[in-house]
Formats: sequence, C-alpha cells, structure tokens
Amino acid sequence: MSRGKRAVKRTPTPDPLYNSEVLAKFINFVMKDGKKSTAEHIVYETLDILKEKKKLDPIKVFEQTLETVRPQVEVRSRRVGGANYQVPMPVSGNRQNALAFRWIVGAAQSRKGRTMAEKLAAEFLDILDGNGGAIKKRDDMHRMAEANKAFAHFARFSR
Repeated sequence: MSRGKRAVKRTPTPDPLYNSEVLAKFINFVMKDGKKSTAEHIVYETLDILKEKKKLDPIKVFEQTLETVRPQVEVRSRRVGGANYQVPMPVSGNRQNALAFRWIVGAAQSRKGRTMAEKLAAEFLDILDGNGGAIKKRDDMHRMAEANKAFAHFARFSR
C-alpha cells in the first residue's frame, strides 16, 4: 500500500542535565525555529521553579505531571456503511506522550503575561492540583470516548 521503506524511529539523545530521554523529547516540543538552547533554558528554568515551589526532585514532578495528563483513550473517525462514527480507541505510548506534551505546551502558551518558563511551571503546578488547560483537554477527550462507547465495536474492524 505504501511506497518505499518505513521511516526508522529515532530516539533523541538524553538531555545533558537530567539524562532523561522523555525530558529531551519535551525540550524538542518546546523548541521554536530550531532554537534548542533557548528551549533547554526555558525547560531547565521551569524545573528550577518547580524545585523551589515543591521542594521535590524536579524530574519526578515532571514525570508525575506527564502521567497525570496522558490520555488513555481517544476517538477516531471510522467510515462504516456511508456513515462516519467517532470510535473510541486506546492510545499508544508514543502518542500519549506526544499529546500530553502538545497540551501542556499549548496551555502554557495561552496563559497571560510572564516568561514562558514561569507559564510552564504554573501549568505543571496546576496539573498537580488537578486543574489547568492540559487536564481539561484530557478530560474532554475521555468524555468524548465515553459518550461514543456505543460505537466501540467498530474498532476491531480497523487496521
């Protein structure tokens, strides 16, 4: 069905400070216009702010917030007999991280004022408290999947 070979999945080199691949991936999500050093500065400053506020290991706080935001199910469009259905399907691990990163960065960017590091830190703290833009996105996605649970039987026919 497809032409050529499937692209090889590359893992990013772990970040220099905390030696974490997940954090390196997050830094890449924060990055704009290829300015990686700026993105690293923003993320490390965010982790310093979290360290001050929570008095915990910042990488543990980061992983905990990620775990909280990761979606378990999502709805995907399926065409069955001329009608489109929103079919709930489980989300793969890589996609869970990608969605969580996207939601966290998006929610932080939409906050008013302050520096990006402060906005990110505020979003992380809100996530730990159980609110914030990223949590709202996850809850909306889970609610959609729950509402369309009746169409779950269409999932087994896909790919």
